[in-house]
Amino acid sequence: MEHISIIPETITKIGGLAITNTLFTSWLVVLLIVFLAWLVGRKISEVPNALQNGVELIFEKMFDFFETVAGTREKAEKFFPLVATVFIFILTANWIGILPGMGSIGFHRGEEFIPIFRSINSDLNMTLAIALLVVVAAHIFGVIGIGMKGHISKFLSFKSPMAFFTGILELIGEFSRILSFSFRLFGNVFAGEVLLVIIGSLIPYVAPVPFLGMELFVGFIQALIFSTLTMLILSTFTEAHAEH
Repeated sequence: MEHISIIPETITKIGGLAITNTLFTSWLVVLLIVFLAWLVGRKISEVPNALQNGVELIFEKMFDFFETVAGTREKAEKFFPLVATVFIFILTANWIGILPGMGSIGFHRGEEFIPIFRSINSDLNMTLAIALLVVVAAHIFGVIGIGMKGHISKFLSFKSPMAFFTGILELIGEFSRILSFSFRLFGNVFAGEVLLVIIGSLIPYVAPVPFLGMELFVGFIQALIFSTLTMLILSTFTEAHAEH
């Protein structure tokens, strides 16, 4: 890696849409996940082979963990597809983001170097989009659970001045949650990217290796934290409504 920029660079434009290096890399990540899912799913059988056994074991352990977070098996089954998708996407994006060539393969536009590939979650737009997805999903499940009227009353109640004030605080908390989610993931990934660039420029080849291992671990932890908070929010959100 040789390039540090807090703003993703634009590779090209399609119509009025700017194709940034993080957006382009995200498409590659999605294609990779789809391909791996197809590779595993095309030969599913009642007598599993080694690959199917390994994947099933991973998903069983993931489900057991998120069931503990959710509190009940019913909630875990309900939210696991979304939470597992978030985990797999963030983990894949984080690990691909530290591969050789990320930030160093590109072209020059005038005097400016434009990397073609870049770690997805080092783009605040991407982490903000994932955070919005999670929070919007929580609200959708809330509406499905208790109806539109009951859901809105959580944030807008005229029963008493205290209820109104509490609702406003809840609404502010929702916006704060989006910012907290997005900046936590962005900050950790971008900081790791900067660290690897600095270490690689000071002592190339050998010195970055231990830090690459650390970034693999950090990438896993960040994906786990984000998905755990997602499951927690979805679970507690519906619990709060149930008690409304």
